[in-house]
Amino acid sequence: MDTQSGSTLAQFYDLTPDVVLAGVEKAGFLTTGEYLQLNSYENRVFDVRLESASNERVVVKYYRPGRWSQNAILEEHFFLEELKANGIPAVAPLKQSNQQTLSAYSGLYLAVFPKAIGRMPQELSLDELNRVGRLLARVHNVGSQSESRTRPILDTETYGWPSLEILRRRVSPELWSRYEAAAETILNFLEEFLDEDDFIRIHGDCHRGNLLQQDTREGEKGFFLVDFDDFCMGPQAQDFWMLLSGDGDRASEERDALLSGYEELRSFPVEQERLFLPLRGLRILHYAAWIARRWSDPSFPKIFPDYETYSYWAEETEALERVAWAL
Repeated sequence: MDTQSGSTLAQFYDLTPDVVLAGVEKAGFLTTGEYLQLNSYENRVFDVRLESASNERVVVKYYRPGRWSQNAILEEHFFLEELKANGIPAVAPLKQSNQQTLSAYSGLYLAVFPKAIGRMPQELSLDELNRVGRLLARVHNVGSQSESRTRPILDTETYGWPSLEILRRRVSPELWSRYEAAAETILNFLEEFLDEDDFIRIHGDCHRGNLLQQDTREGEKGFFLVDFDDFCMGPQAQDFWMLLSGDGDRASEERDALLSGYEELRSFPVEQERLFLPLRGLRILHYAAWIARRWSDPSFPKIFPDYETYSYWAEETEALERVAWAL
């Protein structure tokens, strides 16, 4: 993690248009002054129009201070460039005037990306899931070629136990014993079955909001992944379970379609299928702790107004218990 903190956080919380655009211009991109803030809880992301013959638009990301070191961000960028070099649709950052993909302005790291045109799929047919499976296999084939040196490892020591300790002071007291028991069941299961020897570089946050589709000339839908901000070392299964939305027979059909496409290009370790459910539980736990860690950000109490209520934690507890009981 980086050491940026203090005054840079205040700057980050109150990024003004003049600071945003000045940073982009210092990075080597002349702007028209037109920009739009995009939805992003973790970072500050902007759609900026450039002064050019084509009025090109770019997406500018100002990284949250204290989360990633410079090397960790650059490792994410390098992975995106690796994917692109291997013919995989990926939105890699642009080189800036410093000949790097990252610069700093007013104490904040920023990167500039070409604007990708695509839309989030509302539903995925089994044939489309099959194609998404092939995309994931291609991403993981590149991810398995080397290891990350600076990104986190998706295990209980990084994502699980510290999160549970933070939530000890957040969960409604009447619910804590149930919440803790369910969380411990999930974390103990993961400790038994996660094998770090099998970990590779993965997307890490592979839900449908980070999967975009484009219509190809052949009339089919092409898919690509965006937002590798949670890029990490972890099990292949982590990039699967969030893409599955069905229940019962439908869930089984979706899983089979996704895995079938994947295994056309890469073998999936069958023992990792048992990780789909506990990894869902780990995300529930980690996500709740992430909100707690960000609570000092003025935007978070507005985004999550129910976070400190009994009803919020009752729902969270029941969600964790459903996972724990199913294990």
